[in-house]
Amino acid sequence: MGKDKLDSLMVIGGKPIAKKDKESIQKAMEYVEKYSPKLDEKDRLYKDHVIDVAETCIREIGLGPTSAICSLLHGLVINKIVSPETLKKDFGDNIVEILNGFIKVSSLKTERVSFQSETFSKLFLSLVDDIRVILIRLSHDLNDLRNIDNLGDRKDALIQEVKYIYTPIAHRLGLYKIKTELEERVMLYENSDIYKVIETKIQETRAKREVFIQDFIRPFERELFAQGFDFEIKWRTKSIPSIWAKMKRQNIDFDQVYDLFAIRIIINSKKPKKEKEDCWRVYSVVTNFYSPDPKRLRDWISTPKASGYESLHTTVKSQNDRYVEVQIRTKRMDEVAEKGQASHWAYKGVMNRKNTDDWLTQVRDILENPEQIQHDSAYKTGNSKANESIFVFTPKGDLKQLKAGSTVLDFAFEIHTDVGSSCQGAQVNNKVVPIRYELKNGDKVDIITSKNQKPKLDWLSFVNTERARVKIKRKLKEDKYKEAENGKELLLRKFKNWKFKSTDDLINVLVKHYKLETSVDLYYLIASEKLEIPDIKKVLQEFINKDETQIRADEIAAREEKEEKLKTQADKTDDTNDIIYIGKNLKNINYRMAKCCNPIMGDKVFGFVTIASGITIHRNNCPNAKRLKENYPYRLVQVQWIKNGEGAFVNINLKVSGEDKLGIVGSITNIITTDLKVNMRSINFTTKGKNFS
Repeated sequence: MGKDKLDSLMVIGGKPIAKKDKESIQKAMEYVEKYSPKLDEKDRLYKDHVIDVAETCIREIGLGPTSAICSLLHGLVINKIVSPETLKKDFGDNIVEILNGFIKVSSLKTERVSFQSETFSKLFLSLVDDIRVILIRLSHDLNDLRNIDNLGDRKDALIQEVKYIYTPIAHRLGLYKIKTELEERVMLYENSDIYKVIETKIQETRAKREVFIQDFIRPFERELFAQGFDFEIKWRTKSIPSIWAKMKRQNIDFDQVYDLFAIRIIINSKKPKKEKEDCWRVYSVVTNFYSPDPKRLRDWISTPKASGYESLHTTVKSQNDRYVEVQIRTKRMDEVAEKGQASHWAYKGVMNRKNTDDWLTQVRDILENPEQIQHDSAYKTGNSKANESIFVFTPKGDLKQLKAGSTVLDFAFEIHTDVGSSCQGAQVNNKVVPIRYELKNGDKVDIITSKNQKPKLDWLSFVNTERARVKIKRKLKEDKYKEAENGKELLLRKFKNWKFKSTDDLINVLVKHYKLETSVDLYYLIASEKLEIPDIKKVLQEFINKDETQIRADEIAAREEKEEKLKTQADKTDDTNDIIYIGKNLKNINYRMAKCCNPIMGDKVFGFVTIASGITIHRNNCPNAKRLKENYPYRLVQVQWIKNGEGAFVNINLKVSGEDKLGIVGSITNIITTDLKVNMRSINFTTKGKNFS
């Protein structure tokens, strides 16, 4: 078997390969023959496996001799039987570069890939410079799936890898046959009972389906021949995973899936410019016999899929009201759809750079035109090293995406703020490194923490992610406030010992003296011992010992200035003989009743202009009236009550105290209400010993 397959590697696209490539493949096979006895996998020889992988690369994906050579050698380097450097002499730098990329991709842990498959896909793209690395690995996994019984404990890991990484990649590259096979083999492993039930039902209905199809195609087949079309009609049953997905999505049974199969009309269009016109002409013929469902028309001829897929799809109702999907395409379109082409690998948010788009365009051309396969440079990603992101693993196998140039400390803060704050290093790939160590793609990082570690200001100089920078600043600020509280307590305690008063004023003096922005900065410097307590005391003592005479003179001058202003205002008031009217509900007059005499409406009163509280109303017989009139006659103003009409009244509080006797409350209330004719609103009576109040 091995000999026949090896011979098939010597022919690509129906043509023998170049002599140099043939010699390289033969040389690679010599390595396999020499070392394969060391790598026999149970009942399946390693040699058969690598030849199968190489053949898949060439026959099913459309790669060339370089990929075949790497497929033959990949197991030797993965299992460290032969080093890539050893192979450089016989096979050159390009082969070694691809094999090194294969080692990187194969060493990634995929146990948790289902939770983060998109991130893993991004990592693959960032790790490799040559698309063939991914395609060879895809071939490798496909052949492992075909022989899954030989894998032992690796089965579950393989299923995860295929399901969440390589099936989407095959779909995006337009490798639809491979994608379908991957899906079917995964389903056969995970849901074998359901797979076999659907498979059995497909087989049971095959005869009826073939009769139905022949009756269905007969009318428009005759018409197409009559109109001179060169065409062939194929039909295929949908894949079992596709049918199962529709049954689950629509919650229906197998018998209710109306589009189990699709009819494909393939036109041999003689003029390339008329391909689209020919397809629509065929569409017209088919829909003349069967009514189409406009909602299910898919025109991928005018607007091809991102993968390059071109076809015209319509769903029509047959003679017995059964819906049938009809696909119309040219021979060229069918070849592209069947063989696949590289495209649509621009995962969201990653492959958006110009060099990547150019690379994908080249790959698409390569897989469409096998004669270009020999040009190794066409597979290169250009400046792929200049990635904007790197991908690293946690000890549990979770994947984290970081900015290129990120350090161990960036990674620690990506995990958690507390982990970052207490980080003092890490084990990267089992080697201890400092927090400044710059991480690389695929690194496995285990953070080392310490309770004694705290964020430092110099950390900001080497972290590379905004997340880490923000969290470090926040932690530094929190720590500063905690330290500042300690500094504040210490300073206030010293003030008490020194018998200093007016602490707020003194603190402002210190903030101004040391040219700080806030008192928090002052407290922090005290707590961190960057300001000495004796120096602080000296500064304050100098301030307190300033020339008190001068300070007093300033205060007197200010007071006299205010007095002069008030006197001027009073003179103006006297000149105009203004009277201030006061009373209930009067607005726009700034006055208040003096607490020393509590005047009420009707009392004879005068107004006194204060410095800060507007006008204060005093009784003429107020205890303070004489002093105010003698010392500040210029501040006095005439005041007159405004009458509020008949029945106007005011509330007053009356306090009566004396010796408590039986019936004293009744006597007092009788005098107030009967003799004085005053209405009582409320009364509160208390006794203490022999006295009442």
